Amino acid sequence: MTPPATSATNGPDPSPDRAADPHARLTFDLDVDLCVVGAGLAGLSVALEAAQHGLSVAVLEAQRVGWAASGCTLGSVIPGYGVPIGDLIDRVGLAHTRALWALSREGMVIVAERATEEAMPGIALTAGALEVSNVDLGDRLIERLQRLGVDFATEVEGWQIDRVREVLRTKRYFHGIHFPDAFQLDGRRYIRGLEAMARRAGVRIFEDTPALAIDPAGIRKRIVTPHARLRASDIVLAGNVHLGAASQRLTDTLLPMWRAAALTAPLGERLAEAIAFTGSIADTDGVDHYRIVGGDRLLWTGPETTFAIAPQRLEGLIRRRIAALYPQLGAVAIERSWSGAIGQTVHGMPQIGELRRGLWVASGFGRQGLATTAIAGRLIAQGIVHGDQRWRLFDPFELVWAGGKIGRVVGQGVSIVERRAAITAGLLARYRERAAERSRLREQRLEAANRGARMARMPRPPARVEPGAAEAGRREPSTTE
Repeated sequence: MTPPATSATNGPDPSPDRAADPHARLTFDLDVDLCVVGAGLAGLSVALEAAQHGLSVAVLEAQRVGWAASGCTLGSVIPGYGVPIGDLIDRVGLAHTRALWALSREGMVIVAERATEEAMPGIALTAGALEVSNVDLGDRLIERLQRLGVDFATEVEGWQIDRVREVLRTKRYFHGIHFPDAFQLDGRRYIRGLEAMARRAGVRIFEDTPALAIDPAGIRKRIVTPHARLRASDIVLAGNVHLGAASQRLTDTLLPMWRAAALTAPLGERLAEAIAFTGSIADTDGVDHYRIVGGDRLLWTGPETTFAIAPQRLEGLIRRRIAALYPQLGAVAIERSWSGAIGQTVHGMPQIGELRRGLWVASGFGRQGLATTAIAGRLIAQGIVHGDQRWRLFDPFELVWAGGKIGRVVGQGVSIVERRAAITAGLLARYRERAAERSRLREQRLEAANRGARMARMPRPPARVEPGAAEAGRREPSTTE
């Protein structure tokens, strides 16, 4: 896939919570081919694809389009999933993992075809994604590059430490893997553009309309809302952690995770002096994920919590992380911050497929990226319309209970431990690097001292006597002297 060209941007939508053209609530009974519960990225992707295949589609949204995590995305479009590729191979095998990887790349193509400046003005595309390591990867970098480039036909570039630090002027990073065909976009404008495309395709979106109960039995399934009833041949549950009583079993398989994001005030020329890479930057341990927007601002995602915390309370932590990585930026002001709840599955993969005849799920997209929501929409729509069975590639990642409140407490503890372990590993790696540099300098000084000592012990050659000087010294003194 050819990466999109970089375009100018004024940064993310300055009013992320503003609902464009609010939709009415459902107040009358309705019959459709497909009912989608949830108007986030996954729900709108399913609805758009199904409508383009000729189905009548209604979307039920309990609040507003994209109000939760879908409206707070960093906008990264990159191949793969939230699970390390080696773990996927261990679980489902190499061939199966290749097929899943191909789907993620197909999802990238879908997003790139939709997210054009003509279709979504101000989408602000930037090319490239850089995954950097907090520790010296060594041979593991070469192994991963070979796996991605050879086994999975992915365009990747391995960056040595010097090249990474040439564009990211910090000593905190070591090696890097560059994905030149990955790209970023304004996530808020993308979901609004997706909403507009769905409406033009004939999708009927109803806001302030929660699904209170779902009866999936029979040919025509029934959905109860506060003011009306709806019947559909197929239902797609795309409400993530917000489904609640409508499908408690599905809700219980997701660990809610809130991740704060912050947009800095303009930083001027000093930002370009610190960061000379216009794509997204993420470290291999998931501690930081950020990119430049608007030319002189940073869009930065902060720590994850399993309990809702006002994002303003995390602004100090984000400022400290920026200062730790790029102290040359000085004091950085946060212009605004926000957060949204994502659904994290126990196995780390999305839940895509048919739960029972006519009841589908598109959920668990935490840490999966925009491409996964796009391919989920296509797989489910084609499964409904054409009987396409590719969604079965996600069968091994079944619904697993996330542990309820205890799971949230444990998850928070694990997140804190992992984050601290990653930061500690980075500190140790930098200590070893400085120690190696000191050792190298000591060796150089020792070698220089040894050379000086050897030179001092070497015998000096006899003084050179000019021709004729000896005879002049032996001449008899003159009688006249």
